[in-house]
Amino acid sequence: MRLRRPDKKKLLTFLAILGPGIITASVDNDAGGIATYSIAGAHYGYALLWTLIPITAALIVVQEMVARMGVVTGKTLADLIREKFGVRPTFFLLSALLIANLGNTVAEFAGWAAALEIFGVSKYVSVPIGAIAVWFLVVKGTYRIVEKIFLIAATIYFTYAVSAWMGHPSWGAVALNLVTPVIRMDGAYIMLLIGMVGTTIAPWMQFYLQSAVVEKNIQAFSPQSWRRTSRSRNTGTAART
Repeated sequence: MRLRRPDKKKLLTFLAILGPGIITASVDNDAGGIATYSIAGAHYGYALLWTLIPITAALIVVQEMVARMGVVTGKTLADLIREKFGVRPTFFLLSALLIANLGNTVAEFAGWAAALEIFGVSKYVSVPIGAIAVWFLVVKGTYRIVEKIFLIAATIYFTYAVSAWMGHPSWGAVALNLVTPVIRMDGAYIMLLIGMVGTTIAPWMQFYLQSAVVEKNIQAFSPQSWRRTSRSRNTGTAART
């Protein structure tokens, strides 16, 4: 039996899409997300673990959908919204996104300051340094450099699994609560549940992921183009024969 050689172009395209996906999924473990999940664990223990399954499924569906739209259309999410709904709804939507991102940025710097204060660094020193670093990265950095930095930062989250193991939780209780939904008609419980969904599937993720896919010009390697390329190769081979 002859082994089929892997399609290099398909593999490169998959890795090109995988990079923004990893960044989008992992970098969203930001200060706001860590605080939200920490509060959930502190107040309700394992009771909210069951939400991780539907939230993760929804995250996968949303990311796959926006990545596919970027590949097929070659346009960003904002462009598609403008074409479908017009300029005015797009303006209000992006204004709301700007406010949400502003709040997210404030939370990031608050987390940055709180983390460095653990090591004795004043927030009046750490926040300006962080702001200058982000400004320099955005203004002076290229897309490739920024993506590589984000991918390196994403590897930090492998320590989550190590931290969970070192915490010595009751794995039986973890497994049970992971598959046993607990619904409480409690205002605080419901608000925290909404917060967990919001901090996991944040608005900026969809815009970034689709823009990253378009930036890489991945639509040039869509399945349709693969089929056209294959047909052209076969035609050229037949002609030479």
